[in-house]
Amino acid sequence: MVHHDMTAPLSHYFIYTGHNSYLTGNQLSSDCSDGPIINALRKGVRVIELDIWPNSKKDNVDVLHGRTLTTPVELIKCLKSIKEYAFIASEYPVVITLEDHLTPDLQAKVAEMATQTFGDILFTPGSESLKEFPSPESLKKRIIISTKPPKEYLEAKEIKEKESDSQKGKALGDEKAWGREVSNLKDASVANDKNDLDEEENNEEEDLDDADPKLQQHAAPEYKRLITIHAGKPKGGLQECFKVDPEKVRRLSLSEQQLEKAVLTYGNEIVRFTQRNILRVYPKGTRIDSSNYNPLIGWSHGAQMVAFNMQGYGRSLWLMHGMFKANGGCGYIKKPDFLLNTGPDNEVFDPKVRLPVKETLKVTVYMGEGWYYDFPHTHFDAYSPPDFYARVGIAGVRADTVMKKTKTLEDNWVPNWNEEFEFPLTVPELALLRIEVHEYDMSEKDDFGGQACLPVSELRSGIRAVPLHSREGEKYKSVKLLMRFEFV
Repeated sequence: MVHHDMTAPLSHYFIYTGHNSYLTGNQLSSDCSDGPIINALRKGVRVIELDIWPNSKKDNVDVLHGRTLTTPVELIKCLKSIKEYAFIASEYPVVITLEDHLTPDLQAKVAEMATQTFGDILFTPGSESLKEFPSPESLKKRIIISTKPPKEYLEAKEIKEKESDSQKGKALGDEKAWGREVSNLKDASVANDKNDLDEEENNEEEDLDDADPKLQQHAAPEYKRLITIHAGKPKGGLQECFKVDPEKVRRLSLSEQQLEKAVLTYGNEIVRFTQRNILRVYPKGTRIDSSNYNPLIGWSHGAQMVAFNMQGYGRSLWLMHGMFKANGGCGYIKKPDFLLNTGPDNEVFDPKVRLPVKETLKVTVYMGEGWYYDFPHTHFDAYSPPDFYARVGIAGVRADTVMKKTKTLEDNWVPNWNEEFEFPLTVPELALLRIEVHEYDMSEKDDFGGQACLPVSELRSGIRAVPLHSREGEKYKSVKLLMRFEFV
């Protein structure tokens, strides 16, 4: 059930956001289709990204990941599917971010397609720049357009040389089985204002507003009128990016790497920027395997659109699934007040400051059951019952992030661990409870036995049966853990 206040501006919410929503697999050679878009909308994702290009005859518009071997899908097919499935999981607005590689005549065609396909459900703000974003409540059952500038696709080429093979996703053992452990923010050097934006100059998203003025004079006015959330990156370095304009709001896009560098120097400025404006974070270009990153770096700085490859299964995506179980799974979560408030001296929340413990979550893992019914009996061990252990922990701000482990119980389909763990939380509002079960294997990698991720803000004290999910996030029929939660 939706229980957050939904009447604040869009910038006051974390929004369930997809990246390259049309890809069925990896970023280089998978098929483009409306299938992944439909799946995402069914799961409550509210921001769908489409990269739009001229088709081979230059007389229509295709969706594909540019400069790669991905096979295209027609834009009109994607738009029709969005219309059909937009509000099945949630009645709150769907944002379509367009990465636009079109000529003005094709932009006009997109405007016509969008207007005809969506009709009255397409929200258009009129010609004025918005001083404040509308609220999710006022945009119920509406579709809104945000333009996203091109050139993201060059990022892969730019950074590829800098990444060692081990970072290119050639993870072994556990990591290969269910995704590498979610990494925290590294203690890197402080941001070098101008260069950190420029080093990705060729890959970086450039805005319509910043493009060649001659081309812009011919930009289709009917296309421009459709844009509710204007993407914009000011000239100059990072400091310019986070300047707040009291007269208009905009969207800024940064790669996960740019954000990691920016927060080291401009953490407070980013929090202040995201109180009114929208910050979108997207996966670095070397994630050609459609993997993801730690979303909490963005969330703890107020970033609303932490864009994920929804087909990139693994631990990071489990956190994303867990976060957006909150607020009835409607795809919009009201940001905690501390990210929205300004103090008497205009100060804002500082994510780098270690805060005192606000509350402690006690978690008891009593027992688990259901594997006997949901898995073939030789799945874990050919000749004996499985040897299960559970991992329980917190994903949250750095001070709260931890994983702990039960003992391994040998030869038991119904393990009875009966172990208690304590998690002191400094920022419980951003904490997610992580639960995993694995089967110990002496000779090979441990087998995966299920996972769950739950927003701590929505946990209630008491004994609970917690259903576990597959690596892909699908709930198992029978597998669950008996657990107790207590706040002290």
